[in-house]
Amino acid sequence: MSIKGTRRQFLKTAGALGAVSTVPMIGCGAAPKVVVIGGGFGGATAAKYVKWFGPEIDVTLIEPNKTYTTCPFSNLVLGGVRSLASITHDFVPMAEDHGVHVVQDLVVAVEHRKKMVKTQGGKTLAYDHLIVSPGIDFRFETIEGYDATVAETIPHAWKAGPQTALLRKQLEAMKDGGTVIIAPPPNPFRCPPGPYERASMIAHYLKRHKPKSKILILDAKDKFSKKGLFTEGWKSQYPGLIEWVPASKDGRVLRVDAKAMTVHTEFESHKGDVINIIPAQTAGKIAHTAALTNQFGWCPVKFDTFESTILDNIHVLGDASIATKMPKSGNAANTQAKVCAAAVVAVLRGETPSVPTTSNTCYSLITPNYGISVTAVYRVSAKGYTPVAGAGGLSPMGEGAKFHELEARYARGWYANTAKDIWG
Repeated sequence: MSIKGTRRQFLKTAGALGAVSTVPMIGCGAAPKVVVIGGGFGGATAAKYVKWFGPEIDVTLIEPNKTYTTCPFSNLVLGGVRSLASITHDFVPMAEDHGVHVVQDLVVAVEHRKKMVKTQGGKTLAYDHLIVSPGIDFRFETIEGYDATVAETIPHAWKAGPQTALLRKQLEAMKDGGTVIIAPPPNPFRCPPGPYERASMIAHYLKRHKPKSKILILDAKDKFSKKGLFTEGWKSQYPGLIEWVPASKDGRVLRVDAKAMTVHTEFESHKGDVINIIPAQTAGKIAHTAALTNQFGWCPVKFDTFESTILDNIHVLGDASIATKMPKSGNAANTQAKVCAAAVVAVLRGETPSVPTTSNTCYSLITPNYGISVTAVYRVSAKGYTPVAGAGGLSPMGEGAKFHELEARYARGWYANTAKDIWG
């Protein structure tokens, strides 16, 4: 198959961005440089698609780790359904198959006036456009007694990898009859349904191996994503195993005592055999270092290009960005990255970026064969990304086993296809 044919097929299967391929090629002269920070759902997608849409562009992806372990499907590792290896991806195809320069290093500074980034390893890289997809960091100060050091014994596991393995090991070591405490964070945070899928997958493991145990969810909120569907699933699959305490009923964790393995709310204390604290969140460190964040710790962007509203020629994707109604999710970051990549290439070609439409689909597993989902299509306006009426929705309540089995199958298909799209 010719290169032209391969590219056409790729764009056809990648999504509704075919119009980008009709933009003329960049003219003669030095190749424009695009540097991408972060090799996750947003950054890796952006690097790959900038190169696909603009083959003449010099694209460099900077990622500190040799591999990337996804938060999506990491809860299945906790439930004993998948291995960490199955959700870990490398960047070899990015370099060998797609022509992206991959630099394994940590960016420590962005000099926006000079259009340069500096790395911990001593490299300085120039750019014409910079794409930043830094993910999230934690506001440890919001919970007394909890910090990065304590997280090595009371894990957050909200950055997949060693923390996931630690929490899984603790679950395996826990006695039958033990209590697992999960403390979800306040909004906004990465993957809104994630803590509740986590409770579901841990319940799946406990039901099979430690049936006398229980899960206590002490929440900093009074409602959560897909709450009705989760509670319906918990009632049918794990009766009496999961207890959820909202903030209005003293569910918000204020203090952690790591030695006593106890968490404290305003009026109560709760002892756990395994404790999973998920702290409040903010944009990843480099976003703060580069002065891309607002007073709330997140990155405001122009909705049609994801260019920062603070600094020119720097685009921010994924969890760190403020994309209004779009959730902080892997699928959202993937679709945002394609919009951003198309916009960057168009600008470098002297064209006006097209008006984007994006989407997000979020699957959650209550058991390995019981799935639920929420889907939305978003249209951009002056107010940001807003859902298109009638173009998405939740899984309906009251469905039977066959429906939820199909949703679970779709979830596995979504993960396989998305991972291949980004890192394959």
